[in-house]
Amino acid sequence: MKDGKCVRLTQGLFDNVKVYSDDPVDIAKMWVSQGATFLHLVDLDGALAGHSVNRFVIRDIVESVSVPVQAGGGIRTLEAAKAMLELGVRRVIIGTRAAQDPEFILELIQNFGPEQIVAGIDAKDGLVAVEGWEKLSGLTALDLCLKMKEYGIRHVVYTDISRDGMLSGPNVEATRKLTEETGLDIIASGGVSCMEDLQKLYDRGIRGAIIGKALYEKKLKLQEAVERFQ
Repeated sequence: MKDGKCVRLTQGLFDNVKVYSDDPVDIAKMWVSQGATFLHLVDLDGALAGHSVNRFVIRDIVESVSVPVQAGGGIRTLEAAKAMLELGVRRVIIGTRAAQDPEFILELIQNFGPEQIVAGIDAKDGLVAVEGWEKLSGLTALDLCLKMKEYGIRHVVYTDISRDGMLSGPNVEATRKLTEETGLDIIASGGVSCMEDLQKLYDRGIRGAIIGKALYEKKLKLQEAVERFQ
């Protein structure tokens, strides 16, 4: 979400925005009607600002659908995570703060439990990106995943930024490697373009995938994907 609208970026570039709807609530209802059992929301404005910007839109979505919602973007304090969970969000995704201050994750898990905290690990050329993907840290995705596991994380959303919004296929091998070497629930994000991409992830033991642009561009049908893989 950006400026209260449902959008997609390409490779995380904020000057490459395509608006799909002025009403994210309607879009959320549409995906649920097609079989979605979990919704993934990102507050793009919040990711840049460092605090939630579209929280009221997120609240409206949570109140309008019957499936669990996970949300990320600008959640960088204990209070921000608590506020998001109090809106009814099932899981909050921590990206920048997880990379810059891994001990923060331990604090969150001690307060809210491992099922409500997700580490968002976004990599470019193997290195973790932070602050709305504007900066690169010195951490590799694998090193950060292992640190997150040490602190109690069970779920990781892994995004290969070079694939994001490109419909070029997910980075299957990198996601498989993270899954096998960490034992975590690694959710693939970025590049999913067709049913064959989902099949490749499934065949390699990857437990989940986030589908964005492929749905909006009608490259695959959500109902068919849910029926095959859930």
